[in-house]
Amino acid sequence: MSDKNAVIQPDRGQSAISIHLVDKDGLEAFRKGLNAAQRTALDAHRFEAEGYDYAVIPDGESWAVVSGVADAANLSSWCMAKLAEKLPGGTYRRIGGEPGAAMFGWITGQYRFDRYLSDPAEDTPRVLLTGEVKAIAAITAEAEAAMFVRDLVNTPAEDMGPAQIEAEAESLHKAFRTEIRVTRGDTLEHEFPMVHAVGRAASRAHAPRMVELEWGDPKHPRIAIVGKGVCFDSGGLDVKPSAGMLLMKKDMGGAAHALALARLVMEARLPVRLHLLVPTVENAISGNAFRPGDILRSRAGISVEIGNTDAEGRLILGDALARAGENAPELILDFATLTGAARVALGPDLPALFAREDATAAALLEAGEASDDACWRLPLYEGYREYLKSDIADINNAGTGGFAGACTAALFLDRFVPKGTDWAHFDTFAWRPSAKPGRTKGGAALGLRAAWHMLQKRYGGA
Repeated sequence: MSDKNAVIQPDRGQSAISIHLVDKDGLEAFRKGLNAAQRTALDAHRFEAEGYDYAVIPDGESWAVVSGVADAANLSSWCMAKLAEKLPGGTYRRIGGEPGAAMFGWITGQYRFDRYLSDPAEDTPRVLLTGEVKAIAAITAEAEAAMFVRDLVNTPAEDMGPAQIEAEAESLHKAFRTEIRVTRGDTLEHEFPMVHAVGRAASRAHAPRMVELEWGDPKHPRIAIVGKGVCFDSGGLDVKPSAGMLLMKKDMGGAAHALALARLVMEARLPVRLHLLVPTVENAISGNAFRPGDILRSRAGISVEIGNTDAEGRLILGDALARAGENAPELILDFATLTGAARVALGPDLPALFAREDATAAALLEAGEASDDACWRLPLYEGYREYLKSDIADINNAGTGGFAGACTAALFLDRFVPKGTDWAHFDTFAWRPSAKPGRTKGGAALGLRAAWHMLQKRYGGA
């Protein structure tokens, strides 16, 4: 987003339409400060300072907007997002304070995914002015990262296969001069056998691969970011019903989060040695598809019995996590659209968070609350490891009994992370089934801001 087209711009006294943010406690005092015509207009709207409710009132020869918020002194990311969606194009300024956190929702509220529309509607930007000039670049980068996730997840699988995921990583490589390594074919089968097994049934155009980037000073703390890149999930031979396949273009949402977070780290020049790993496949069906009952050998040397070919995401992550752990990182974060069980437990808005270290979990939860990107911690409960037992292999990829599906999936991943490594796992939905202000229906970044704000606080910036 160029400065010319940015929807957040420095306030240099430009002509702008006024926005007043009012909470219920301040409504009466605000009304007293209005003239008769303004009070009449406010009353005509039946304005009661409810969240997202807004009214237009006269303001000299122009007009102004009055919008309800929960707390005018502590703005959320979303409190001005509906205004960004609904107001006509133009330039706006908040009266009585800076927009602060609301700048994020002001940007994301203007997101549109119109790539496949023959005649997309023209939309004049709503520009918000702010005196917090130093915050503009950071908040814009964060919003663009969230919208990048939306774009990738919203794109159909035919146009967002493993090759396109690789291309996105290649763009990062060129932009930030990283080291890049892409493993395919026979080498993939040898080095990342579970990634190869899951993806081998796909067509040549959607062939599996492992994409890795490294960036930063090797003397800095090493961190790894891993993202599940299943570009479409048919379920394999344990085929999903049609309703279950309908949203499976979003099964690469973990990869989208990982790519977006890596960009944020590099843009901010965070003093870390970054290792990005994205195993990317299509879980397809053909004569050479891996089967229920097969035994796969993993990169870590752990043998895995296949109890269900539709539990494929944990397989490719297992190889990726093992690879990440080989370089002794200080921290591993992974993102995956891993289980329906997490959605049953927490619904679409809350990513399930699993972490080995209480301090890391607490930091992620705190960062999520502070950035309006809440997560919820679920347990790596040792007692559930027995659900993954196999009679003929080291571990089974599908838990028995139907209980604690999100926990058993996380415990499966835990097996591939070296002991003693600080590791956190986000089981995220990457999708919003219905729109909310600033958050369109469709692809969604859930857990991204929590992870980013935690990394900023933990490692600082240059």
